[in-house]
Amino acid sequence: MGIQRDRVRFNVGGKIFETSATTLANAGRDSMFGSMLDENWNLQSRETDEYFIDRNPACFSVLLDLLRTGELHIPAKIPEKLIYREALYYGLLDNVRTAKWGQFDGNRLTLAGSITGQAPGDGTAIRAGPLGGCCVAHGSMVHVYDWMLEEHSPIYLDYQRINDVGWIDSENIVVSACERLGRGDGGMGLFSSSTGDLRYKFQVSHENQVKSFTAGAMSFSSDYRIFASCKGRSNEYGIGVWDQVTGKQSDFFYESPDWSLGDADRLQWLQNSNCLLVATLFPRKDNCYISLLDFRVKRMVWSWSDIGAPITVHEKRVRDAIAMEETNSICLVNEYEDLGFMDLRRTGGGVKWSSRRRLMKGKMPDEPCYPKLALHGGQLFSSMNDSISVFCGSDWVLTSRLRRSYGGSICDFSIGGDRLFALHSEENVFDIWETPPPPLI
Repeated sequence: MGIQRDRVRFNVGGKIFETSATTLANAGRDSMFGSMLDENWNLQSRETDEYFIDRNPACFSVLLDLLRTGELHIPAKIPEKLIYREALYYGLLDNVRTAKWGQFDGNRLTLAGSITGQAPGDGTAIRAGPLGGCCVAHGSMVHVYDWMLEEHSPIYLDYQRINDVGWIDSENIVVSACERLGRGDGGMGLFSSSTGDLRYKFQVSHENQVKSFTAGAMSFSSDYRIFASCKGRSNEYGIGVWDQVTGKQSDFFYESPDWSLGDADRLQWLQNSNCLLVATLFPRKDNCYISLLDFRVKRMVWSWSDIGAPITVHEKRVRDAIAMEETNSICLVNEYEDLGFMDLRRTGGGVKWSSRRRLMKGKMPDEPCYPKLALHGGQLFSSMNDSISVFCGSDWVLTSRLRRSYGGSICDFSIGGDRLFALHSEENVFDIWETPPPPLI
């Protein structure tokens, strides 16, 4: 039976604090304070009534107030990252994140800060981590940032160009690149997000022989599979499948004379239909190819191409595509940033285009980047040169726009861990957008 009284006394770095077991219960079971309570949320018996913790008392005061009120107020004299490090020690990072961010909403995002990259040249991709960090790929390097936006050891591929990156979890990053990864056969590797060390390589085997390959776009499924666009030395194309946990190849989908996979620019796993969207886009090829592959029956079950479409190729060259399962449709965006929609229930159907050029305001950047698409929380996001537009509702009405004057055009963006990261074309500058918590009434 736990101690029945509710009062708890702490000595933190020589300063005395008193609180209640009820307040400590707000920290959750996985925290240091949760371990002090039994299954009935009572204090567990111990010989002394005071707990001594050799940590920063000023930070403890901030975190204790967070447990009492649910609000995070950091005095100006305390560095914000110091609070985060102390929260990590006590197991309170989830509490801090909840207080710092509200539920993700593209229409309420505010700019939280910007970070200038440390490497020369343009960035090629940015990927949000599951806990609110991110990684930035450029050339043969990946720079990794944790939730506190502190940079970890970079991932370096010995001059092999990186094609795509993705997070398995907060500790592991998958990198796809040209063959060999500079470290052995194979164009994909799993790396530690904290040390940058290579943990294992993803290999392609055919007839009991390991093949060299270049890996491109990647996608991940909820049952721990990795899908990657693969190109062999003799220009053979296909989609490889690996187990995230073991790194072993589990399947391979070869290009057929009946359809073209090519060196795909985007892969997207569709959980409800158990299919993989594969899109090869302009300017990789003069024409756009989009297909859905069903790995259960090893065949393509849906396809579309702009060849022979009743629109001119010059007008409607597609730069990105994303499937929206809830509406059984695929959204396209072309180089003029027009949105187009296709019905997945109709094979070979046309595209319904809606122009957005009338929505664009301001001066066009000198070096505009290709538009990108993302879907999150029922909202559609599309980059538009130096801004990101948010579309909502069944008719995808433009409801807000995110714009930052510093950094030039947006070459990529990513959403994860309740943050939106936007990578600009100049000096690898990336912005961090967050949704503020709702006001307390």
